[in-house]
Amino acid sequence: MGGRAGRNGLLKSAHVTRLGPLTIVMNPASAGGKPLRLMPTVDTELRSAGADYRVVETRDIPHAARAAEEAAERGETVVALGGDGLVGALAGALRGEVPLGVLPGGRGNDFARALGIPEDLKEACRVLLDGSERRLDLGDANGRPFACIASTGYDSVANRIANEARLVRGNLVYAYAAIRALASWKPARFDVTLDGLEHRFEGYTVAAANAPYYGGGMKMAPAADPADGLLDVIFVERTRKLRFIANLPKVFAGIHVDLDSVSAHRAREVEIRADRPFDVYADGEPITSLPVTIKVIPGALRVIAPRPR
Repeated sequence: MGGRAGRNGLLKSAHVTRLGPLTIVMNPASAGGKPLRLMPTVDTELRSAGADYRVVETRDIPHAARAAEEAAERGETVVALGGDGLVGALAGALRGEVPLGVLPGGRGNDFARALGIPEDLKEACRVLLDGSERRLDLGDANGRPFACIASTGYDSVANRIANEARLVRGNLVYAYAAIRALASWKPARFDVTLDGLEHRFEGYTVAAANAPYYGGGMKMAPAADPADGLLDVIFVERTRKLRFIANLPKVFAGIHVDLDSVSAHRAREVEIRADRPFDVYADGEPITSLPVTIKVIPGALRVIAPRPR
């Protein structure tokens, strides 16, 4: 069955999914215990629909990936009840063997946002049970899979601060972290190779995007399409700190790419080096360090998403 453009204008091919048994993978301690608080709603919705499912409570990402692999061997549909880090890890573990369902249960939920999966759990369960399967790409950074955006530089500092924050909750943590990171930031020099073409600049961030969003709704790569076989690569070059912070709200609308200090590129493979060490963060988690080679793996993910309209 042919697909059509969804709410993000992304063209997808899709067919209605016929679900078998479900394995719901969740870490009860992640996001301040949010998945555990959401589980009663999921139970109610799936039981009322007569769904065949079981729940696997995991300790960490490697444990979650093993649970997904075991479920795939049984031919079950794997469902991530959590955030983008869990989605990326399960997608990497499955590599398209079985469909992946997504129930938003993290802080950012940017992969679900990109696909139009509602944050409301009752509606998300309806998508899971009555959605369409889409074949999407997956990102890979030094062998570590990711679903949304891998970035480094200033973003590395801001992500670390956000992950360590205890007093600030919800999406406000990202704005808090961005301001805190700016206080001590000094511009970095980046060497970036895009499909063999070299770029050098001084500034803030390099982001390689498989999907448009990160940081709880920041539209960092507004044109990114997770089904086009390409990464959208964003350079944020040097500008004054006051101007940088004044422009931050533009990221939520995706209009920051019109700024002189921001440029957008596309590539299948990205190599990044910098003049000092940085971790690379993707889907809210540190997944590797510089130097990094980031690739796109076309069609490596089968995911259950809302039916095309």
